[in-house]
Amino acid sequence: MHYSLRFEWLGMVFDISTILMILVTSLVVLLLCIGMTRNLTSATPSGAQNVMEWIVDFVTGITKSYITPKKAAGFVSLALTLFLYIFLGNQLGLVFNVNTAHHNGPDHQVSEKVKDMLTASTNEQMKQQKVAKLEEELNSTDPSSHGVVIGWWKSPTATPSVTFALAFIVLLYAHYLGIKKSFTGWLKHTFLNPIHILEEFIIKPLTLPLRLFGNIFAGEVLIAFLLGVGIFGSIPLFLWLGYSVFVGSVQAFIFTTLAMVYLSQQVNEDH
Repeated sequence: MHYSLRFEWLGMVFDISTILMILVTSLVVLLLCIGMTRNLTSATPSGAQNVMEWIVDFVTGITKSYITPKKAAGFVSLALTLFLYIFLGNQLGLVFNVNTAHHNGPDHQVSEKVKDMLTASTNEQMKQQKVAKLEEELNSTDPSSHGVVIGWWKSPTATPSVTFALAFIVLLYAHYLGIKKSFTGWLKHTFLNPIHILEEFIIKPLTLPLRLFGNIFAGEVLIAFLLGVGIFGSIPLFLWLGYSVFVGSVQAFIFTTLAMVYLSQQVNEDH
């Protein structure tokens, strides 16, 4: 089990490693886009420009497949941002695996402040359970025990709060566009049919983020397991890393596609 340093603020618990990876992913996307577009030319393009143009064309194709052509151009930048952020975020957990192991010993004791951050919770009963388990792992005398392992680097999309936030932004924006287009039409589409109520407020908000989170989290769990196996896990690990790159790419495509589908349901004239 991997722990994360957390802190509580305004009755909410924030994961430091998740915040770090959100910022890192955003910075990587920004620097990559700047680096690939800084020397644009209409003559023979560089390799970086070719790649960026292919990505833009690919995302534009997704957008135009669901949103009417005259409106699609206004959503390409959103689709491109979603695709790059999710794609790169999915891969970051494959590039590095930064963890630190901690024990209580005669020459080292984990501070009470660190323990408090590792067991931060808004539920006192749950916090006490975490404290008991943490103490057990810190003071374990089992030679095979790694003690308490703190994770520092992971894919941000392997955290449900990130994927749910991305889905919430997309769905909230979709409803905003529907209200802006026609408040009466939005009310009829959203609330008059029980199936639509179920779809808009339960199915979409759950399936969109959980699909992405489940695939990326499961992949990182298996990678951590194979790393722990040692030399016997080398070949399976190599194969799984290649497959995980493919899965991360597909999940970025699926999330972006579904986002455009949900937006199209609110902005296209036939809805």
